[in-house]
Amino acid sequence: MLESSAVRPLVFMPPELTRVPFAVYAHAEQHAAEQTRIFQGPTWNYLCLDAEVAEPGDYRTTFAGETPVVVVRDDDGEIYGFENRCAHRGALIALERAGRADSFQCVYHAWSYNRQGELTGVAFEHGVKGQGGMPASFCKEAHGPRPLRIAVFCGLVFGSFSDDVLPIEEYLGEEISQRIRRVLREPVQVIGRFTQALPNNWKLYVENVKDSYHASLLHLFFTTFELNRLSQRGGVIVDPSGAHHVSYSMIEPERAKDDSYKAQKLRSDTDDYRLKDPSLLAGFTEYDDGVTLQILSVFPGFVLQQIQNCLAVRQVLPKGVARTELNWTYLGYVSDTPEQRQVRLKQSNLIGPAGFISMEDGAVGGFVQRGIAGAHDAQAIVEMGGEDAASSEGRATEASVRGFWKAYRYYMAP
Repeated sequence: MLESSAVRPLVFMPPELTRVPFAVYAHAEQHAAEQTRIFQGPTWNYLCLDAEVAEPGDYRTTFAGETPVVVVRDDDGEIYGFENRCAHRGALIALERAGRADSFQCVYHAWSYNRQGELTGVAFEHGVKGQGGMPASFCKEAHGPRPLRIAVFCGLVFGSFSDDVLPIEEYLGEEISQRIRRVLREPVQVIGRFTQALPNNWKLYVENVKDSYHASLLHLFFTTFELNRLSQRGGVIVDPSGAHHVSYSMIEPERAKDDSYKAQKLRSDTDDYRLKDPSLLAGFTEYDDGVTLQILSVFPGFVLQQIQNCLAVRQVLPKGVARTELNWTYLGYVSDTPEQRQVRLKQSNLIGPAGFISMEDGAVGGFVQRGIAGAHDAQAIVEMGGEDAASSEGRATEASVRGFWKAYRYYMAP
């Protein structure tokens, strides 16, 4: 007789943060539990930008984990979110990625919903010519898609299915909140967007974002053009919960010229490449703290980036055990001059699936997913920089990766 998958235990997590079972990236039962305990649990899922639903009736469809969601602004000026699932037979309520609507009607059987996700109409509720229809006991107010709690912080719209989630600023913590305010300090506009398919588990991409150790080793562009080397000043901030992080650095040509990379014969240290158009890196100063690169993550799947003048948000969405969808949204400030906007658009070539910097990130998670196929009883080693999940002035550390697993264990605990 086949064993029921419902009774199989979740992947065993060792007590130390320096070991991660490879099985955690590959088990269907683990993936299903994550949807319930993390994405539908007491966390805040990034949904969209406030600017993307600026006027009453503006809506976007998105996801909280694998759960489809509608985000819409109503006439009261408030933003509402609800599961994109008709209460009748489960079809999607809204089919387009974005639009404007006075209300929503499921295309399948024409059940209708207002902008707050309340069921307002049932086609032929009272039948036709005295026959059929819903029973007298049917109450529209008792039916409808699940609502989300909505929080807006610095123009970022977050949603949660949980009544127990912390208030957004308490969830983020003081240091992470300050670092978000640093970049989203004034109103923004969307200047570009695209979606990237990743052939790996969602956690591998989130780990990669948090991994400051790999950046100047994997990304030849970073090291060659002295944008990010571990010898330059910078640091890693890890939220006390471990859930959120910031990695930052400053371009310092003199510090970048040390021989530490060449001495170890690293592939990322080379003199073989030049830019035909050096203006790609000719930006402008807009932050007075000297930080030229900041990567920030919010658990479970949000990323805010500043790479020189290239600003973007990223949304990490699981699409199965070994598949992830990565939504990139490029940003500019409403106050940008035409010259500044041109710089941002040009520097957008640094990131994305074909970006000079981040194209390797789209591949390396797949390398891991393929590499662990026969090693589900083995464990990854996460010891660089010690055993804790604390902030650090150096970036040759995996402290923020350990922070992710600290938070992950908290939310996945039975």
